[in-house]
Formats: sequence, C-alpha cells, structure tokens
Amino acid sequence: MDNVLVIQPLVALIAGVLILIMPRLLNYVVALYLILVGVLGLWPQLATMGG
Repeated sequence: MDNVLVIQPLVALIAGVLILIMPRLLNYVVALYLILVGVLGLWPQLATMGG
C-alpha cells in the first residue's frame, strides 16, 4: 500500500504539468489518472483473488 501513496502524488504532479503545457490533453490525462488510481486501488484485492 505504501507504493500507492508514492505513485499517486507523482502521477498528479505530472498530470498537472501536462495540463498546464497542453490544455487539450485534459480529457486524456484525467482519464488515464482515473484508470491508474482505480487499478492501483483494486490491486490488493485482485492479487488475493488470484492466489
């Protein structure tokens, strides 16, 4: 779970910089961020289901 706490702020920072540089990327950046946060949030449950 500690990795998620480190990855989320980095992804948010990169997304914010990309949005400032290229505002047209907003939809894609938000979508990718939400998908990444969702996968990272479900990862512990998915790992326990498989084994």
